[in-house]
Amino acid sequence: MVTAERVEDGKDLKDFINLPFKLYENDPYWVPPLISDQKALFSRKNPFFEHAEVAFFIAKKNGIPAGRIAAIVNYKHIEFHNEKVGFFGFFETIHDNTVAKALFDKTKEWLKDKGMEIMRGPMNFSINEECGFLIEGFDTSPFLMMPYNPPYYPERVEGYGLKKAKDLFAYIINVPENMEPRVSRIADMARSHGAMVRKIDMKRFDDEIETFKHVYNSAWEKNWGFIPMTEKEIEWMAKRLKQLIVPELALIAEIEGKPAGFFLAIPDYNQVLKRLSGHLFPTGILKLLWYSRKITDIRVLIMGVLKEHRRKGIDALIYHEAWKAARNREYKRAEFSWVLEDNVLVHRVAKMLGARLYKKYRIYEIRI
Repeated sequence: MVTAERVEDGKDLKDFINLPFKLYENDPYWVPPLISDQKALFSRKNPFFEHAEVAFFIAKKNGIPAGRIAAIVNYKHIEFHNEKVGFFGFFETIHDNTVAKALFDKTKEWLKDKGMEIMRGPMNFSINEECGFLIEGFDTSPFLMMPYNPPYYPERVEGYGLKKAKDLFAYIINVPENMEPRVSRIADMARSHGAMVRKIDMKRFDDEIETFKHVYNSAWEKNWGFIPMTEKEIEWMAKRLKQLIVPELALIAEIEGKPAGFFLAIPDYNQVLKRLSGHLFPTGILKLLWYSRKITDIRVLIMGVLKEHRRKGIDALIYHEAWKAARNREYKRAEFSWVLEDNVLVHRVAKMLGARLYKKYRIYEIRI
């Protein structure tokens, strides 16, 4: 017998957090998150809850946890896009259609009670975080802060009636010994017109985050599904990422001393997390320190140029400086992720740099 009930107490939340560890126990590509990070993510300390309502549901089969889902009403999204869309996220299930159906039924019912007309996802919790089901590229582990799921998830979702809303792409590139000549020429042109790129100043980290906020909320404003991040959300994100940042890979482009673009690549700490089994203690700290020095890859997490400074070669200048930093630190590969399927300009740049499309993710939706 399958049941799906709302998470109401600490025991259920513990089951909710621990379920993926059981589901992926024998999957060589899954990367276990830190349980401490998961607890913080779902706690009321997360500023996302200041403008959203969330209901967590856990499904049990014969009394044993077998699936989970979160139903999400993000009032910032409703305000910004003027559409009654509710979201689902943190979806996990055993290979059983009745479990998936029970979870989606509960989510749909809860969202309808909140006045929503569309159910969309997965979003964990929003488009500013992990989102999409992996639909291609199951033969390698995900990079840091990218989702992973078994191949049968899209089948479960589509079987319920959800349809494609948008695909997200991930590109992979071996860090080349020499930059593509065309990129170097465009970068030189941008410099000749007064553009420059500098690494962030970690001693002025709070001020640099203000620059990021300005660029992010302006440069991405027209992207599909975009929601401006609040002050507290940016501070929360910055606090989580600060210890992971390599300053040479966190770049600010400027023209006449004013910010024009922002770039952030972070080491792929998933290479370390795979060895920690979700725990920092008692030996995880030592493993973290040891294996952090052996990280070979980076993920290009953010790259944006303000609208008024596009088509001036600033993106080429940023990539040129990032390439030099990656070469100097002897990183082997970089992932560009994620990229909207219809972002033609970024696809063109990725291919020009020699990157290849190797993973696809899909966001689904259904009218409710």
